[in-house]
Amino acid sequence: MPARPGAVPEPPAHASQGDNPAFDMPRGPDVLAEPASLAAGWMRQRGWQAFPFQQEAWQAIAEGRSGMLHATTGSGKTYAVWLGMLDVLLRRHPHGRGAEPLRVVWLTPMRALAADTTKALAAPLRELAPNWTIGLRTGDTPSAERARQDRRMPTVLVTTPESLTLMLTREHARGELEGVEYVVIDEWHELIGSKRGVQAQLALARLRSFHPGLVTWGLSATLGNLEEAMRVLCGPDPQPAPRLVQGRIDKTLVIDTLIPPDPGKYSWAGHLGARMQLPVVEEIERSGTTLVFTNVRSQAEVWYQLLLEARPQWAGHIALHHGSLDKATREWVEQGLKEGTLRAVVATSSLDLGVDFLPVERVLQIGSAKGVARMMQRAGRSGHAPGRPSRVTLVPTNTMEIIEAAAARWAARTGRVEQRAAPAKPFDVLVQHIVTVALGGGFKPDALYAELVTAWSYRTLTRAEFDWALAFCEKGGESLGAYPEYHRIVPDEDGVYRVKDTGVARRHRLGVGTIVSDAAIHVKYLSGGSIGMMEESFIARLQPGDCFFFAGKLLEFVRVRDMAAYVRKATRNKGTVPTWMGSKMALSTELSDAVLEMMQDAAQGRFAEPELEAARPMLLTQQRLSRIPTPSTLLVEAFQSREGQHLYIYPFAGRNVHLGLASLLAWRLARDQPNTFSISINDYGFELVSAAPFAVEPVTSQRLFAGENLLEDVLASLNSSELAQRRFREIARVAGLISTGYPGQPKSTRQLQASSALFYEVFRKYDAGNLLLNQAENEVLSQELEISRLGATLRRMREKTLVFSPLRHPSPMSVPLMVERFREKLSTEQLSQRLDRILREMEGDVGA
Repeated sequence: MPARPGAVPEPPAHASQGDNPAFDMPRGPDVLAEPASLAAGWMRQRGWQAFPFQQEAWQAIAEGRSGMLHATTGSGKTYAVWLGMLDVLLRRHPHGRGAEPLRVVWLTPMRALAADTTKALAAPLRELAPNWTIGLRTGDTPSAERARQDRRMPTVLVTTPESLTLMLTREHARGELEGVEYVVIDEWHELIGSKRGVQAQLALARLRSFHPGLVTWGLSATLGNLEEAMRVLCGPDPQPAPRLVQGRIDKTLVIDTLIPPDPGKYSWAGHLGARMQLPVVEEIERSGTTLVFTNVRSQAEVWYQLLLEARPQWAGHIALHHGSLDKATREWVEQGLKEGTLRAVVATSSLDLGVDFLPVERVLQIGSAKGVARMMQRAGRSGHAPGRPSRVTLVPTNTMEIIEAAAARWAARTGRVEQRAAPAKPFDVLVQHIVTVALGGGFKPDALYAELVTAWSYRTLTRAEFDWALAFCEKGGESLGAYPEYHRIVPDEDGVYRVKDTGVARRHRLGVGTIVSDAAIHVKYLSGGSIGMMEESFIARLQPGDCFFFAGKLLEFVRVRDMAAYVRKATRNKGTVPTWMGSKMALSTELSDAVLEMMQDAAQGRFAEPELEAARPMLLTQQRLSRIPTPSTLLVEAFQSREGQHLYIYPFAGRNVHLGLASLLAWRLARDQPNTFSISINDYGFELVSAAPFAVEPVTSQRLFAGENLLEDVLASLNSSELAQRRFREIARVAGLISTGYPGQPKSTRQLQASSALFYEVFRKYDAGNLLLNQAENEVLSQELEISRLGATLRRMREKTLVFSPLRHPSPMSVPLMVERFREKLSTEQLSQRLDRILREMEGDVGA
C-alpha cells in the first residue's frame, strides 16, 4: 500500500518585501566597501554559492539593520545571518590582538539545537577568527565550563532564554553584557506565542538598555504573520528600519498520505491506528533513515512497541525520543540520527526544531499534525539541506484524518500558515523579571518602567500596573505584607531596588523560567541507573508489581523512595502506557477551514484528491443519512435513543472552542428550560445529550448563538473558579510565590497544589485587585477556551445557513462524538461490543 504522493512547491511568501514601507526603507551607504566579502569568500572556498536571500541578509546587516529571516528549513538561514555579522565584527574589531569579549548572543529554544548551532557557528570562526572563542551555556552545561565562562566570556555565546535570564541575575550583568552587539533568536516562531518568548523580549529590552545600538535578528521557517513577528522581536521604532528577508529557493515539499485500503463508512478516533502498523513498517523498509512523529508521548511509546512487535529484529536499530527520557538516552538517539546508524526514530515535538539530521530521508506523521505550520516544520526534518526535497507522509488513524491530510496539502500549497501572537502583559513574567533586574545590579523604578514598555508584550503597560508589580515584589501586596520572605526587593539609600536576602536570591535563581510542568520524579532501576522522568500523578496510581511501558521498555514498578520510582525489567508481556498531563492538540483555524473546503468538493461530487476518493464511502453515507458540512453551512443533527435526546453541532473550530461552545449552549438551553446535559467534543463538533426532552428551536433559530453577554455567559457555564485556580498554580510558580524545592529536595505535586490553592484563596479574600488573579482568569479565557476564537466562531455560525437534519441512525460525523462519550464510562471491551451493536443496526437499516 504505497503512499499517495502529492508534491507541492514551497508556499508563496505571505507578504512581499516592500508591502509595508516602514520595513523597507531606501538603503543608505554601505558600511563595507565590498559587502560580505569575507563571508562570500569563505563560502566560495567550499564550493558553495550564496542564495540571493543570504546576500540580502548580509547587506541588511552591513547597513546596521535588525530584521527577520524567513526561509525554508535546511536552506541556510544560520549562515545567512552569522556570516554577515561575522564580516562586520571582523572589520570593526580586528582579531590580531587576541580573544574578543562577548559580542554575539545566539538564543535557541532547545538545548539539543544549541549544541548543533554551536558546531555550525564554530566552523567559519576557526578559519576567519581563530583567536575568537565560542561557548555553549544551557542547563546541561557542566559547572566547570560555566565557571570558566564566568572568568572570561566567549566571543559568541549560544544559550537559551532561561540561561540568558540567569545571566541577567548576576550582580555585574551590565559589565558582562554591555559589549553584546548582536542577538539572534533561532526558531522565533516557536517562542513568539509563549511566555518564553515574553522572557526573551524582556531580556532583549535589558540588553538594549546596556547597548542602545544592539542589532537583533530572528530566524523562522513556518509563520503566517511575519511583519508582526518582526515588530515583536525588534522593539519599537528601531533605527535604521528593520528588514524582512524572505528566502525563496527551489525546494520541493512532498506531502503524501498512507491511505488504508478500506477505511469504511464509519470511523472514530484511533479507529484505523492499529491497522496502519504494517503499512508504516513497509514504508520504513522502503526508505532510508525515517522519523516517525506522534503528537503525544504516550502515542510515541505505543508506536515504538508496534514497530518492534512487527519487526523484532529491528531492536537496536530503531529508537524512541521524547522529553521525559534520560538526557544520555536522548543524546544517543540524536547522535544515531546524525550518523545514519538508526533505521527509524519514533519522536514527539522533542525533535520538531532545527536540529540538523542530514541522513533523514523521510518523515511519517502518525495522525493529524493539527496545524499546517507544525506539519511543514516536521517535514523539514527530512532533506535538511539546500536542494534536497523534504517529504512528509501523513498516516491517518481515522477517516476524517484522511480528509485532513488532503486539506493540509491544499493549505500548504496556498500558503495558509497559522499566525502566532505574543501574550499580552503576563504579570507573572513581569514580577519574575523585576526580581531578576534587582538581582542583576538593581534598578530605579522610572528607568525600569521606561525599559519595560519597549518590550512588545508590555507596550501598553500602565504606570499603575507597574507600580502594583513593584509593590508586590517589595511588600507582597496587600495580603502578604506580614511575611518577610515575600519582601523580595528593597530600595537602598539612593532609591535603587536590590535583593538583599541571600535565601530570596537563591530561590529566585532556581525558579527562573516560564516552563511549568507537573512535578516529575526520576524513574530508576534498582541498580541505580536512570531511565528518565515521569509525572508523579501517573506513578501515584501504580501498585508494586504493576507493569508499564516507558522508554521503549516494559518495566515493573517496585517502590518509590526519595522522589524516585524504582523499577525492574518486567517478565510479563503486558503493561499499561503512561499518560502525561496536558490537553490534546486542537485543530487550527487554517486547517479547519481547509477541511471544510475539501468537504465542499465532496458535497459537489468532486473526489479529485486520492484522500477524498478513499473517504468517499464515509462521505456518501454522511450525505445519504444527513448532510455534508461545507464552508457556507452549519450542520445540526438530532437523534433520539434510549439514552435520551442527542443534538450534534459541527462548527469545525477545534476542541478547545467546542468545549466552551458546548458548555455555553447547554447553559443557555438550561436557563430557558431547566435540564441536565452530558457533553462530548472533538475537533469537528460537539454533542449535547439529555435524558429529558428539550426544545431544539432555540438552536435551529440560531437564537442561542448570540454574542451578547458572551464573557459572562461563558464564565457562568463553566466552573470558572476551578479553572482559574488550576491556571493560578502555574502563575504562582512563575511569579516566584511557590518554589518547586531545592536540588535533591523537590516538592511533590500535592505540596505545590496546596501552596498555590492557599495563595489563591488568600488573594481572593484579602487582595481582590491582585493582578495575578486577573491574569489567571484571562489565561483560562484566552488559552484554554480561546475566547476570541469562540466569539468569532459564534459570529460565523450566525452568518452561515443552518441545515437541520433529524437522524434515524447516527451519522458518520456523529459516531466519533458518541465514542468519545462512551470511552469515559465503558471499558475497551464494552465499548467494542456497544459499537458493534450500533453499527449492525445501522447497516441492517435499508439505505444505511
